[in-house]
This record gives sequence, structure tokens and C-alpha cells, in this order.
Amino acid sequence: MSAVTPIRKKWSGTLTDRERFNRQMHYEPVDRCFNMEFGYWKENFSQWRVFTEHGITDNAQADEFFAFDVIKTWTPRVWMHPVFEERVVRETGDTRVLINADGLLAEVPRDAHETIPHFLEATIKTPDDWQRAKEERFRRDDPARRIDLDALRAAHPADRDYPLALWCGSMMGKIRDMLTFEGIAYAIYDYPEMLEDMVETACLLVEDALDQVLPAVDFDLAAGWEDIAFKQGPIVSLDFYNSVVVPRYARIGSKLRDAGIDIWYTDCDGDVRPLIPGMLESGLNTMFPWEVNCAGHPGEALDHHGRELRIMGGVDKMVLASGRDAIRVYLEGLVPLVERGGFIPFCDHRCPPNVPEQDYLYYLDLKEELFGM
Repeated sequence: MSAVTPIRKKWSGTLTDRERFNRQMHYEPVDRCFNMEFGYWKENFSQWRVFTEHGITDNAQADEFFAFDVIKTWTPRVWMHPVFEERVVRETGDTRVLINADGLLAEVPRDAHETIPHFLEATIKTPDDWQRAKEERFRRDDPARRIDLDALRAAHPADRDYPLALWCGSMMGKIRDMLTFEGIAYAIYDYPEMLEDMVETACLLVEDALDQVLPAVDFDLAAGWEDIAFKQGPIVSLDFYNSVVVPRYARIGSKLRDAGIDIWYTDCDGDVRPLIPGMLESGLNTMFPWEVNCAGHPGEALDHHGRELRIMGGVDKMVLASGRDAIRVYLEGLVPLVERGGFIPFCDHRCPPNVPEQDYLYYLDLKEELFGM
């Protein structure tokens, strides 16, 4: 792959990206806002001339292309191993039915445009299915789960100038992937013991990885992924979440705090507000990417929870498609949040292709004007 030539200059500043991120997320004074974006739909790379004319084909290249601040994540093997072999089962005129890495029978468009797959059949339907999968693909003694600490330290030295996140997986999101949306809703009531064992297994795999790396490597933050909410709220019952999931978060959070890590974000779409109290209770204190049309304006949540909460994201993608006047009004409203700290603004999911590219470039310029301090 050829080197990426940035078309923008990195925002000027006196702090390193690592210093800036840590200070901003701890509500401490900074030279300027940490500058990042979450990325773009696949279609943007074929439709936006700014990408096609410069050979930019993915989000990693786009981060370099726009000279964003650097944040990196290191991911241990804390989920299924081995994954299922992906294979196509059948094809129709417009769709392809395949077995994906999670073992689900999924229907996807043949042209591979960005969309949520239509899942036809789940990996796990009964406790017997789970027991078989657990024995074959979730072994704690799997040699592949042993971490090469020397290689990790060499890749991310102690004197690095960027923040490094330790991936802490998912307590329910990946389980939802295996069971499907409908499957996890039924399992909470039909097979609660099976579902709790799945959560416990996910937690143990994360704890095993933490026990290996935390004494050996200095991380700046922890990261995870859930996606257990949609526009109307959580897709899991709050009773199950608070009694089963939150205690596992707490176990992970305890290990992180003991290692000096007190910033922990999870990527969860939808309206996460009902989930926040349990997350904060356990140490999971940063929401990402904060979808405005589901969870409301980020300022409302930050005012409600105070400095206990942090938010990364929260720039309404709908506003980015509504013209420059709307973009300026919205971003100007975020200035007090950036100045207060604990908030890093960027598009509240992957930026969609309906955002005109010139308006997007205007948005990046305006961010620097308002938040570059």
C-alpha cells in the first residue's frame, strides 16, 4: 500500500496526542481539543472525489489523509476462537446468503453496499448449542489466547506520544450477534441460565487477558463494544442487564482501576441513557459515539451526570447533511462542552454518503476554527 499524503495540516498544539487525550478526558486544561472522527460509510470512498482522486479506500487511510490526532487500540483474543469459516450458501439476483464468522446465516446485498445484514438463522438456539460452542470455540486454555508481551511492548513503547486503548470486548453485544436481536430477547426469558453463562464466559476471557497485560503494559484507557440499544432504548431487559451484566462490568472495572486505568468507553449505538447508571456504577464511564437522534443532545447527558460521564461523538450526522448554516449552529452549541472537558466531538457514527463532501470539509475547517483553541 502506498503512503498516504495528508491534504490537511495537523492542528497545531503544545501537547502530544497522548497528553491531550488524557487531560481532556479528565476535565483538565488542554492546548486544544483532541481531533478525531469515527470514519465513513464504504460508499463514501467510491463517491466522494476527495477520496477517489487521492486513492483513499478505507478509514485508516482517511485518518492519515485528514491528519487527525492518533489514538490506537490493542485487541487481545477475548471472544470466539476459532471463528466460523465464512462461506456462501446460495445467491439470488440481488442477495447473497452466507455463513458469517459468528456462524449466523446472513442475507447480504450482492453489491456489498453498506447495510445491516438480514440474519436468517442464529448460531445458538438452545443450551446444548451453547455448550458445544463453548467447548469448541471459547476455551480459556486455548494457546491462541496467550499474549506475546514482548511484541506488545515493542509495538507500543512506554514513551509513545499517542493514547493506547486496551480492548475489553463485549459482555452482551457479541452474544447478541450470535443469538440475533430476536434470539437474545427470547433467551432472557427462555434460557436465562444459558445467557448468564455466556456473559460469565465473556467476562472470564477478558479477565484472563487483563491479568496477562496489565502488569506489563501501561495503557491509557479501555475500550469495548456493545450495540445493545436502538432508537427506542435497550434491546435487553434492564433487570437482566443490571443483575447479570453490570456485575461483570464491575469485575473488569476493578482490574482496570487497580492498574490505574480510569477511562473506559464502550461503542453502543441507539438510546443508551437507560444503561448509563449501571455502566457508571461499574466504572464504564465514556459513551461512544452518542447518536443524537436516539439519545438526545450530548450536553443534556453531561449536565445530568456531571464529571462522572464522558462522551466521544455526539455531532448529529443529520445536521451534517443539512447545510453549512445548520452545521455552524450545531457546532457553536458544542463549544461550551469542549471547553468544559470530558467531551470529544465527532460525527455520531460513520459519516454517510448523503453528506456533501464539500460541506464535510467545511465541517472539518469549522471544527478547527471553534475547537482548535
